[in-house]
Amino acid sequence: MIKKDYSKNRKSCTVSFIVTPEAAKGVGGITIVGDFNNWDRSADPLIRGADGSWKAVLVLDAGREYQFRYLFDALRWENEWNADKYLPTPYGDSENSVVFV
Repeated sequence: MIKKDYSKNRKSCTVSFIVTPEAAKGVGGITIVGDFNNWDRSADPLIRGADGSWKAVLVLDAGREYQFRYLFDALRWENEWNADKYLPTPYGDSENSVVFV
């Protein structure tokens, strides 16, 4: 799930990336990896909430689109089911999620 909250001047957007407990069942850790953090696998970990969901909040420049994926347990790549769109990866074997802000 993605939630967006734009700044008053609409130059930035606070984006909440949320993975539901059902989607993260049995997972010990999740990071969000994308072009906004130079695909750094450890830059933006999601925090597990009391309800079992995982969440990361990032402030991104508005007027852009960002490709990203979730990395579960540093092993398994997952897309955001509610992304704004999907694009093929440069590797040709999968797609990246895309968020417009």
